[in-house]
Amino acid sequence: MHTERRSRLPGAQLWSQPAGAAHEGLVLPDGCVDLLWRTGPHGGELLVAGPDTTAHAVSTPAGTAWTGLRLPPGAAPALLGVPASALRDARVPLAELWPAARVRVLGERVAAAADTGRALEAVLAERAAGLGAAAADPLPRRAAALLGRGHPVADVADRLGVGVRRLHRLSLAAFGYGPKVLARVLRLQAALRAARTGLPAAEVAALAGYADQQHLAREVRALTGTTLTRLLRG
Repeated sequence: MHTERRSRLPGAQLWSQPAGAAHEGLVLPDGCVDLLWRTGPHGGELLVAGPDTTAHAVSTPAGTAWTGLRLPPGAAPALLGVPASALRDARVPLAELWPAARVRVLGERVAAAADTGRALEAVLAERAAGLGAAAADPLPRRAAALLGRGHPVADVADRLGVGVRRLHRLSLAAFGYGPKVLARVLRLQAALRAARTGLPAAEVAALAGYADQQHLAREVRALTGTTLTRLLRG
């Protein structure tokens, strides 16, 4: 059973999925980057899941367990040392981003931990401590907050004191895609949260900032490949 809990890292979440029968599912775009620990019959591996532009189909073999640390939009590039655009729609071994010998040691440490989630958290907490102020650029966090509240891109740029073009470049590096795409992804997540409370689709559309129910349906289809009804059933 999939479980989630709050991380000690600001805005992050720890989650886990224990081993069981083979299954398939969808990971919906949320603007986040995840540090993953995957274990199976042949051992464990540290992976990074980049920001998705559309739903990512996952096929999990029997006996595979997952632990993840989900970083909020804009937090990963400084911690991982690569722009989010390099990870867009990708799942890559951490050893492709960091020295293989270092990742091997970290993997052994996570594998031996009683709480693998906290072990993942410690890996990035130590990285953040080593980076100091460089890991805490406030611009991405402020941009994501404004876009998530429905502010137009030009207004966000003005509030941050940057030009629209600079905001676009900042967004590509911090989030993996431009501010308009991030705004769509964050609005989708807001709609899903509202829909899971049982509200009718028309009210969900209004609360999340869509023009109408049809606009909501088109955006859900474009970003997930399916319908809101099927997502809620899943």
